[in-house]
Amino acid sequence: MKTPGSRADRDPQRNGTTVLNEAARALFEGPNIAHVATLLPDGGPHSVPVMIDVEGDHLAFFTSPDSRKGRNLAADDRIAISVTDRENLVLSALVRGRVVKRVGGDEGWAIVDRIFAKYTGGPYPSREDREAYLVEPEHVTVPTFG
Repeated sequence: MKTPGSRADRDPQRNGTTVLNEAARALFEGPNIAHVATLLPDGGPHSVPVMIDVEGDHLAFFTSPDSRKGRNLAADDRIAISVTDRENLVLSALVRGRVVKRVGGDEGWAIVDRIFAKYTGGPYPSREDREAYLVEPEHVTVPTFG
């Protein structure tokens, strides 16, 4: 959330947008490992690697609601995500946004299986307690060099 006088108000990034542009979408659609950062109860950062994909205009990843990131997101839906192309480490995309939906049941498992298959070629190996999380991008940046 922007507050008056925040750095975002004083110094907005020129190449930031609120939608997944073609370059960002391609990175998230590829089998690239992303890193998700959430906020711990004390306000500190918690960052972990995740498998991720695009679901319409949202980013989708999965986790157990009882995991550290699941608990963090239940308390505060703000999230930051970075992804780097596994074949070209100079290509990356950065997203800040909010989790807008947690998807469970058959619909959630369809998303989990699709994401997992993108990375491994097959469905998630068990039916443990997992949910898909949909993230609405609020700020998307694809850094350019040169």
